[in-house]
Amino acid sequence: MARVVVDPITRIEGHLRIEAEVKNGKISNAYSSCTMWRGIERILKGRDPRDAWAFTQRICGVCTTVHAFASIRAVEDALGIEIPPLAQALRNLMIATQHIHDHTMHFYHLHALDWVNVPNALKADPKKTSALAQSLSNWPNSSPGYFKTLKEKLTRFVESGQLGIFANAYWDHPAYKLPAEVDLLAVAHYLEALDWQRHIVRIHTYLGGKNPHPNFLVGGVPASVNLSSPSVINTEVLSTIKTHVDQAVRFVREVYLPDLLAIASFYKEWARWGAGVGNYLVYGDLPEGRTSDVAGLFLPRGAILNRDLSKIYDVDPKDPEQVQESVAHSWYQYAKGDGALLHPFEGETEPNFTGPQPPYEYLNVDHKYSWLKAPRWKGHPMEVGPLARMLVAYAKGHPSVKEKVDFALKKLNVPLTALFSTLGRTAARGIEAWVLADYLENLYGQIVDLIRAGNTSTFNAEKWDAETWPSEARGFGYMEAPRGALGHWVTIKDKKIEHYQAVVPSTWNGGPRDADGQPGPYEASLQGTPVHDPAKPLEILRTVHSFDPCMACAAHVYDPEGREIVQVHIQ
Repeated sequence: MARVVVDPITRIEGHLRIEAEVKNGKISNAYSSCTMWRGIERILKGRDPRDAWAFTQRICGVCTTVHAFASIRAVEDALGIEIPPLAQALRNLMIATQHIHDHTMHFYHLHALDWVNVPNALKADPKKTSALAQSLSNWPNSSPGYFKTLKEKLTRFVESGQLGIFANAYWDHPAYKLPAEVDLLAVAHYLEALDWQRHIVRIHTYLGGKNPHPNFLVGGVPASVNLSSPSVINTEVLSTIKTHVDQAVRFVREVYLPDLLAIASFYKEWARWGAGVGNYLVYGDLPEGRTSDVAGLFLPRGAILNRDLSKIYDVDPKDPEQVQESVAHSWYQYAKGDGALLHPFEGETEPNFTGPQPPYEYLNVDHKYSWLKAPRWKGHPMEVGPLARMLVAYAKGHPSVKEKVDFALKKLNVPLTALFSTLGRTAARGIEAWVLADYLENLYGQIVDLIRAGNTSTFNAEKWDAETWPSEARGFGYMEAPRGALGHWVTIKDKKIEHYQAVVPSTWNGGPRDADGQPGPYEASLQGTPVHDPAKPLEILRTVHSFDPCMACAAHVYDPEGREIVQVHIQ
């Protein structure tokens, strides 16, 4: 039996180590270890809850918007603050934009190179690539001359011997199956997506002042609306936002989705691998009315167990018997002992590093081996993310989701069960981007209608004065981050944060085993996956990248004084 170590996993955010036991050409066991310490909750204690979003937003430089929203929703929930309809719509605009941006960037810049062979693109016939592109969509950059010029640039780049971001890949791996023309098409769109993202992020700058790390506000949004004023959101700003919305939507429909389906058609065997735990958790998002009205979420809340879409379970993240965290195999300690399961309202973040010290060959997986806790829902390990959202929405009969999932399945000629896989997880992300592209168009129209009707309030100041607050309050803030269900739990006492816990998507997905030995979703999804060459574990990367790990969200590396408390050794 071979022990395969991939450390660090690249093309993700943060530091992740995967160890896999390979027996008879397949993975028999896998272990996921985050090699950074988590501790930002301790930094928040004693601070003004209205400022919490500014700290939690800096958990990560990628997931900035999502932590801010979860934080302000937690505080608003604790204090009973409801926001004006226009503020809700503008928040939803930022959330949908974040998802579309994140999903597109993940597909092209983090995940595509697991399937697309860059050097093989040099063998492509530009005329055939052009014909292929034009058969897939009406995207304008599709002429033979366009692909000829691109191929020449790529040839010079490769011949220089300095592959840069394309270096150190397993280009000779037999698992790459795309025709050269598809490879060239994907490389072209990889480069176009780099430029495209410059435009979509500007929506956040208009509503939050900058990107990354936009500004936010408990009680609303930090943007005023006056169509005739030159210094706030006016007619010109709305028109510019519409231009960026149109650009984002068109790229999803005419580039991302066609590329996804074209590439997936050559890798349908990956519908057999990567299923994982088979349990899915969704908090839901994009409230169409009051934030507290779960029934009014465009992306619905719910849980699925054992891949059974016939029953959707109700989810209440405030219930102490539902969301809990284990540290049995995590470098933390609980006052009640390692076997305890704690709800986030009672959660503890007390580090207890027990080794091994670097350099080391393997993790001691029989004991503690990760800086991630192991979240559980009613005792079950749960996968979160786009696949979970699309499955829950599909099972609940969401019209747009059902239509688009069925379209993709028919296009690929695969059954619904194909979604329970690495391929399904990757496809679900693109399908969700398509669903949200339609939503974004409709939402912009709703925003314009609200403003025309005179609903221009963007802030509720009713409970901004801390003197009106109760002596103690608790709140939960939900967010469906692009990577999955995100929850922030806050306890406010005497106008200050008494207790704060965040359970993030990559903790749900990347956490280690619990006290019962149940593997986390990364670990379970790798079991049974074939590995052609343990020295070139491309198959491991394909499945792990399908989750889009963000370890910076799941683990943070400074103590309250800003001192480094762990060093990462890369073998």
